Amino acid sequence: MDQAGVTYIDHKDTDLMRKFVSDRGKIRSRRVTWLSGRQRRQLGRVIKNAREMALLPYASR
Repeated sequence: MDQAGVTYIDHKDTDLMRKFVSDRGKIRSRRVTWLSGRQRRQLGRVIKNAREMALLPYASR
């Protein structure tokens, strides 16, 4: 997560993950976050783990 100034993202750091998730609960696009493919896969895995643990919502309507 070099462009965002983050070297490691943890599933317990919800404040950081909310920067990468829209207000509707969707993971932001690559154009918005400036992350590479590897970083986006890692981010998606971490966000999905946080959602499973009920730290982040799946979607807000």
